[in-house]
Amino acid sequence: MRNIKSISFLLAVLSLWACQHKRANENKSNAPNILFIMTDDHTTQAMSCYGSELISTPNLDRIANEGMRFDNCYVTNAICAPSRAVILTGKHSHLNGVTDNAKVFDGTQQTYPKLLQKAGYQTAMIGKWHLGSSPTGFDYWSVLPGQGNYYQPEFIEMGDTITEDGYVTDVITDKAIKWLDKRDTQQPFAMVYQHKAPHRNWMPAPRHLGVFEDKVFPEPSTLFDNYEGRGSAAREQEMEIGNHMWDAWDFKLATQSELEAFGKNNQLENIKDAKHHDVAGANKREQDLEKLYRVYSRMTPEQQQQWHKAYTKRIKKHRDHKFNYQELISWKYQLYMRDYMACLLSLDENIGRLLQHLDEKGILDNTIIVYTSDQGFFLGEHGWFDKRIMYEQCYRMPLLIRYPQVVKNGTVSKALCMNLDFAPTLLDYAGVVIPDDMQGRSLRPVFEKDGAVPANWRKATYYHYYEYPSWHSVKRHYGMRTERFKLIHFYNDVDEWELYDLENDPQELNNVIDHPEYTDLVPNLKKQLEKLQAEYKDNSAKQN
Repeated sequence: MRNIKSISFLLAVLSLWACQHKRANENKSNAPNILFIMTDDHTTQAMSCYGSELISTPNLDRIANEGMRFDNCYVTNAICAPSRAVILTGKHSHLNGVTDNAKVFDGTQQTYPKLLQKAGYQTAMIGKWHLGSSPTGFDYWSVLPGQGNYYQPEFIEMGDTITEDGYVTDVITDKAIKWLDKRDTQQPFAMVYQHKAPHRNWMPAPRHLGVFEDKVFPEPSTLFDNYEGRGSAAREQEMEIGNHMWDAWDFKLATQSELEAFGKNNQLENIKDAKHHDVAGANKREQDLEKLYRVYSRMTPEQQQQWHKAYTKRIKKHRDHKFNYQELISWKYQLYMRDYMACLLSLDENIGRLLQHLDEKGILDNTIIVYTSDQGFFLGEHGWFDKRIMYEQCYRMPLLIRYPQVVKNGTVSKALCMNLDFAPTLLDYAGVVIPDDMQGRSLRPVFEKDGAVPANWRKATYYHYYEYPSWHSVKRHYGMRTERFKLIHFYNDVDEWELYDLENDPQELNNVIDHPEYTDLVPNLKKQLEKLQAEYKDNSAKQN
């Protein structure tokens, strides 16, 4: 009798295990795939789905037209590594440890790919990583060392360094498609697919070299901003197109003979135009040529010839034409735009190529597709390039999400969201419990309301930038943005506040912190900011 009972109990346990195992496999097969696409320094001003007239981005537009476009998505810290760390962990910079680009990401901490992997997802990380440590939580990874190179890029692939022939945007997509074709189709996948483009120094693919050389891009209305009425942060930054970009490195104003002489001799006297500069200028010119030569030398001879053919016209104009100061800024703005936009052509092409591959495999509609960038970017607004400061062009980041089972075609949301929300959203739809210590919120309520702002949704986004003194000299600051107002506090070496009424001043030209009509509002906004800092456990400004 005892043996019969034991056998019955064992059969019951096996039956229960079989049912649970079957349900787990069913859930696994029904779980959505995840494709997280992130580019570097791509801004909404350069996306036609956001209304840009600067360039057409048809494949990104497809994601927006077949999904949801978020108009008020904001970064928590507008610089490469910190944004990436926030996205992975769902925690602000002061908690995940990556407050600036010099910090190394602690790969032992909790991340959403680790949680997905534990839940049965196959995970892959391909492209730009830029977090110092090796990726963890991925079954496969092949990442660019540091910032990576546009031509013949190296990759660190599962610990081994290899060099790939080709242009980096194409190569990253080749790797993504190859991994998708080799994966176990019985498991859902989560692939992080991240591009270098369009990061500085904006080197287009060979097929796009010179494609915009005759195009004149419209200038932003604030290109010649004089920063009147704003604080020292706006005046003392080093992000000005006219004063802080490099002739060779950024604008490609170096001849074939200059680059060949530099590569052959690496001697200042062999650089042809050195006599046109004083000693300090000559030294800077040598550094400038060195920066360009390092990436130019990665090209094949054929690519180098295409390069010189593309840039001969602008070099001749630079040598022959006498610009006044304002004309020079306008012209340099055009050079900047022509290369930045040309980098976007291959980016949009490759995203289209990956979407087509998913479609051909029959898995496009069961894949959550997220498109974003690590933050926005200045395209001449306020006379600037780069990011960092909490003004709208770099603070706002693109966010497109396509998932037909949940997201209605062509919807637009004005809900305030942050890159802090990406991890909770993906975990939510993967059926994985969102950890209590993640600080973001799942965007599910926004999707369920077809983009409308849900009840009890956040009233403000929070920002904190730390990297000063350092590149581009943007002062440390924190702040918040509500639907209408933006409050910023610059600290560390200064104590300055800025307040912008975005309804009346969308260009952020008038700091109204001391204007009488806002006297009663300012204390309330400061209290709201303090509550956000308490909510996000950020007292780091008091320690600096």
